Amino acid sequence: MELKVYNVNGSETGRTINLDDSVFAIEPNDHAIYLDVKQYLADQRQGTHKSKERSEIAHSTRKLKRQKGTGGARSGDIKSPVFVGGGRIFGPKPRDYRFKLNIKVKRLARRSALTYKVNDNALTIVENFSFDAPKTKSMIDVLKKLNVNDKKSLFVLENQNNFVSLSARNLKNVKVVNVSQLNTYDIVNASNVVLCEGSINEIERVLSAK
Repeated sequence: MELKVYNVNGSETGRTINLDDSVFAIEPNDHAIYLDVKQYLADQRQGTHKSKERSEIAHSTRKLKRQKGTGGARSGDIKSPVFVGGGRIFGPKPRDYRFKLNIKVKRLARRSALTYKVNDNALTIVENFSFDAPKTKSMIDVLKKLNVNDKKSLFVLENQNNFVSLSARNLKNVKVVNVSQLNTYDIVNASNVVLCEGSINEIERVLSAK
């Protein structure tokens, strides 16, 4: 599969790049995408939620009324969950939401997500670029020239570039990652994926590994 290569001015360079069909043109697996996105979101959860049970409530343990003869239901102390201010039954407890996912499933999910972007014409190849200094305006100019300024965009760089990352940090619809940070959630969440030319070989090397 061949795609045109653009420069940061949005103009065609006259060159094309061959994409590996085993990475960018597979039969997408929706369930693999679901599992990888689910794991990513689970990893973001702190899991620090906590409510108090009746044994943790700071109230008196005195029995409120006698057991029999009142005409009402039996009741123990005021920490009972049936009373306002009492403990909570089966409330949330701190826990770890992370779970294991095989690396082959993750690679399949990322290949599937990239294939969807290619099929939807939502993947752009651009020459490697950088800025002389971190400047939001410079990044906005690149977005406008690539016609992605009104879209949620994911830029994938070959290596970490602080000037580019910092230039995009204040733009809510733009995320910049390098190949090692690329994940299925970011690909699916973006309306348009912009791959820097130098990142292609590394993406194909990582995702085509057995």
